[in-house]
Amino acid sequence: MHAETGGIATPRTEDIAMNRVAVLLVATLSVALGAAAARAQEVQFAAAAVPGVAEAATIKGRVFKPAGNGPFPAIVLLHGCGGPGAHHQAWAEKLASWGYVALVADSFGSRGKSGVCQNPMAVPPPARVADVAGAARFLATQLYVARDRLAVIGFSHGGWTALKGAQASGDWAALGIRSVVAYYPYCTAPADRRIALPFLILIGDKDDWTPADRCRALMQDLEKPALVEVVYYPDATHAFDLAQPTSWVQGVGSDGRTTARKLEYDRGAARDAEARTRAFFERTLR
Repeated sequence: MHAETGGIATPRTEDIAMNRVAVLLVATLSVALGAAAARAQEVQFAAAAVPGVAEAATIKGRVFKPAGNGPFPAIVLLHGCGGPGAHHQAWAEKLASWGYVALVADSFGSRGKSGVCQNPMAVPPPARVADVAGAARFLATQLYVARDRLAVIGFSHGGWTALKGAQASGDWAALGIRSVVAYYPYCTAPADRRIALPFLILIGDKDDWTPADRCRALMQDLEKPALVEVVYYPDATHAFDLAQPTSWVQGVGSDGRTTARKLEYDRGAARDAEARTRAFFERTLR
């Protein structure tokens, strides 16, 4: 299923009084986020070796959970090439507010890497697929987790990993993983054509790092196209859901060149993608 989204309105200019209110709201939110972060549980789990690709590793992570005893469905969150940050914490807190346990796995720091944007194969997707398996096994031991209702959400390099793990050969379903969401992943046809789980891709047509046309090509080559939904946002770039000023990051693209890649927040696309993500998990995990 393909869904296209229209243009986004430009936010109006606020007056000075409203700006002061906004500052107070940001300060209040910062305190709230700090309190939420303090409640996050530091965990670690084993990731198996991938012969010829990666050694066995102990992966560190942070677990965010809803109030109550559960058991709750759980979602493994895979960060992008820059490693875990405030963006991923905010997503984990959002998932917890929706009633899901969220585990943010630090695939890079756990292996002594701070980021891989200029060398994405320094921690290749197969190694991170093993991280997901380790995370799923860890979650299955927690009494507050519904072990047969797991999912994965990945961003950029994490979305690329999610595509690899959702293949029939990955057998994520045997670990209780029911569905996957990928924000601006690096799609590869025909290598990723055997997706075996319900899968939602959210990507911008102006993404100059992981081009949307690669996902269009993949959609034409899928073995089971009914499992996959792609939403293309016409005016969105890479990291369109990252609420920060426009920036450029040096990174390797599909053309093999390392150059500045544009990251720009698109409020309309971000809100639509969030709503679709929530509805997708509600449909596949409840």
